[in-house]
Amino acid sequence: MSDKVLMKGNEAIAEAAITAGCRHYFGYPITPQTEIAAYMAKRMPKIGGTFLQAESEIAAINMVYGVSSTGHRVMTSSSSPGISLKGEGLSYLAGADLPALVVNVQRGGPGLGGIQPSQSDYFQATKGGAHGDFHMIVLAPSSVQEMADLTVKGFELADKYRMTSMILADGTMGQMMEPVAFPEFKERTEDLGWTFDGTNRPHGRIENPEKPGFVRNKIKTMEENEQQWESYMVEDAEYIFVAFGLPSRTTRNAVEQLRAKGEKVGLIRPITVWPFPAKAFAEAKGDIKGLISVESTDAGQLIEDVALTAKKTGHGNAPVYGLFSGQNIPKTKEIIEYFEGIKAGQMKEVF
Repeated sequence: MSDKVLMKGNEAIAEAAITAGCRHYFGYPITPQTEIAAYMAKRMPKIGGTFLQAESEIAAINMVYGVSSTGHRVMTSSSSPGISLKGEGLSYLAGADLPALVVNVQRGGPGLGGIQPSQSDYFQATKGGAHGDFHMIVLAPSSVQEMADLTVKGFELADKYRMTSMILADGTMGQMMEPVAFPEFKERTEDLGWTFDGTNRPHGRIENPEKPGFVRNKIKTMEENEQQWESYMVEDAEYIFVAFGLPSRTTRNAVEQLRAKGEKVGLIRPITVWPFPAKAFAEAKGDIKGLISVESTDAGQLIEDVALTAKKTGHGNAPVYGLFSGQNIPKTKEIIEYFEGIKAGQMKEVF
C-alpha cells in the first residue's frame, strides 16, 4: 500500500481505477461527479492512457462497450440522470457478457433533480439498471478509503464474472476529503480467452446470455460467493438498523450512543447492495423485535430488500421500520429520536 494522502472521494476513485490497470476512460460532465473526469483528463495522457469527453452519456457507454470487447479495463462515471441515459448501453454490455466499471455518484431526483446527496438510485442500480433480465454487481462505499478499495474490487469482480460492476456513492462522499492509501499497481498478464484481438481464435467464445439458465446460474453463484457486509453489535441485538453508504456512519454513532443507554441495538451495513447480504441477516440470532432501514430517500427503497430478506432468513415476524431523510444524510440525533419513538409505540411499521 502507498502512504496515505488526503483526497476527495471522486479523485480517489479515479486514482484507484488507474492503480487497477484501467487505461481507458470515457465520460460526460455532470455534478457531483465531474472531478472524476477532470482527474482522468490530467492523469491518463501522462500514463499512456485514453481520456475522451464524449458528446453524450450515450456515446460514452458505447465507447466503453467497444474497449471492453478487446479485454482492456475500462470505466465511465456519471450521476443519476446521466446513468439513466447509459441504460441501453448497460443492457448491451450484459447481453454481450462484457466486463466494465460504472460509477454513479448519486444526486437527488426524480428528473434532473438537484445536486444534494441522495440514495434514490438504489432501485435502478440493484434491480437491473436497464431493460432485460440481468443484474450488475453493486458496491456501496462508506468512506473515501472504500471508494478506492471497492473500485479495485469492482474491476476484479467484473472480470471474474464478465459483467458490469457499479460503484454506488453519493454527492457528499464524492466531494468530502479523507486520508486514503492505494494498493501497488499489478499488470494483468493472463489471457482472458474471449477478447476480440484480431487473432484467429475459434468462434463461440462469448456465451449467449439468452441460453436457458445462463443468467440464473450466474446470479446464483454470485449470491453464494460475493455477498459483503459489516455487522456491528448484532450478536445480542433486539433491534437491528440497516444502512449503507454515509447514513451507515451516523447510524453506527447512534448504535454506540444507544448501547451506552442500555439498548440492545446493532447495525448491518451492506457493502454489496447487489448481491444483497442475506447471510448477514441469517447470522443474526435471538428474538429480533424490529429492523430499521435508515436511508437517504423520500419514499424508501432499501427497506424493501430488508423486509424481503427478513422473511427469507427467519425474521419474518419482526416489524420493519423506515427512517427516510430525503436528500440529506440522517443525523445521529434524528436516528436516536426515531428509535425512541419506536420504543414508545409512536412509529408505525412499514412492513
